[in-house]
Amino acid sequence: MADELKRGLEGVLVAESELSHIDGDEGRLIYRGYTIEDLAHNASYEEVLYLLWHGELPTREELDSFSASMAEERHLDDGVYDEIRELAENDEEPMAALRTIVSSFSAYDPDADAEDVTDEEVNARKGRRITAKIPTALAAFNRFRHGEEPVEPREDFGHAANFLYMLNDEEPDDVLAETFDMALVLHADHGLNASTFSAMVTASTLSELHSAITSAVGTLSGSLHGGANANVMKMLKEVDESDRDPTDWVKNALDEGRRVPGFGHRVYNVKDPRAKILGEKSEELGEAAGDTKWYEMSVAIEEYIDEEKGLAPNVDFYSASTYYQMGIPIDIYTPIFALSRVGGWIAHVLEQYDDNRLIRPRAQYVGDEDNEWVDIDER
Repeated sequence: MADELKRGLEGVLVAESELSHIDGDEGRLIYRGYTIEDLAHNASYEEVLYLLWHGELPTREELDSFSASMAEERHLDDGVYDEIRELAENDEEPMAALRTIVSSFSAYDPDADAEDVTDEEVNARKGRRITAKIPTALAAFNRFRHGEEPVEPREDFGHAANFLYMLNDEEPDDVLAETFDMALVLHADHGLNASTFSAMVTASTLSELHSAITSAVGTLSGSLHGGANANVMKMLKEVDESDRDPTDWVKNALDEGRRVPGFGHRVYNVKDPRAKILGEKSEELGEAAGDTKWYEMSVAIEEYIDEEKGLAPNVDFYSASTYYQMGIPIDIYTPIFALSRVGGWIAHVLEQYDDNRLIRPRAQYVGDEDNEWVDIDER
């Protein structure tokens, strides 16, 4: 009897993990035992990184030391800047550029030639460098493609605030910095999603950390994984430009067979808990700016889709308007996803290295079995 086929590996358990847990029926997400609500409202991204990588929340002294070590790694080598400039001048798509950039980090990493790819101390240093340098690289890419010079990172800013500073060449106010930091916390990990799993598959061959993270970036670039929040914002802008009621616009779009992005999830059967939190931040940003139209539009669409299709929004639905109100370009929403999720990718790779077994599933063969050879002149 043939083994049962599980397309997309849906429902298949392939690993044990202490990192994050999703209860799709209850709409619950936890990182190492802490609810996403507690972490989003109380923890910085650096604290969450420490939690994911070290297994426990840091003390004040540990956090200060860890944050300082991260900040020290933000600077890029001249060769990386040269490559980023060339990618920007050639109009490379942002996620493709990020994939190339992350891969290039290994050429300048002082631990790149370490013989043991599973060495914990070496990978801790590599992980800090990769995570710290991605924001610098992404901000530089965005500035180069607009004819501007990159802004050097500052070590006196937190991870989130420093990215916004490098992106816009101005110090972000506390509200923007705190909102972006919260967004990074919410996106830091999410079980064995496609990009995380691809990183683990690469690591399971005993390929080194840069290769595993490059695999993850490539996987995230696909439209079925990353990119939904950018599509949500494009939709909201289209609704706004149409001058139509959002509900009428969505009804017409569905009648035309169009898909409304930002709804449904492979794991959640109810509203994504991260969407609840970012929805609140979207509303707060709108109120602070004196214009809540993006939030109100999103709520109207959410209520209609819930009533008509029984679908709840995922994290991408409200991250779209949140990022837009922060002045972040739409086409770098997915790279920003990677900027955050790299923390989870690294944590899962470290887990994989700690108890490694080559990930090698099988396919069920359904092709011909008894074909007879035909000489080339007789075909």
